[in-house]
Amino acid sequence: QVQFVESGGGLVQPGGSLRLSCAVSGFTVMSSAMSWYRQVPGNERELVAGISSGGSLRNYADSMKGRCTISRDNAKNTVYLQMNSLKPEDTAVYYCNRGYVSPSSGYWGQGTQVTVSS
Repeated sequence: QVQFVESGGGLVQPGGSLRLSCAVSGFTVMSSAMSWYRQVPGNERELVAGISSGGSLRNYADSMKGRCTISRDNAKNTVYLQMNSLKPEDTAVYYCNRGYVSPSSGYWGQGTQVTVSS
């Protein structure tokens, strides 16, 4: 069964950093494109970053370019999102899923809340 377990969120001041983790079960991340999304209540879920199945390609939302890095640890079957220079508008619940630019799995984890506030 496919399962995504996101963690690493929290309350951080503007300009701070967070590293989100997504532990995956049910398939191997090494052979899959993976991506991170975020959602604010009342808005649709939006793509934050994606990494190709081979790992050679990455794409980032314009709002996050230069401030975040997506990566994965194949041995741990885990995907990460390092976010720096966080802004209040980055406040959202963050999710991961399979796929490069859009989610290809119908399963979603519980997400991890990121709150950027002073």
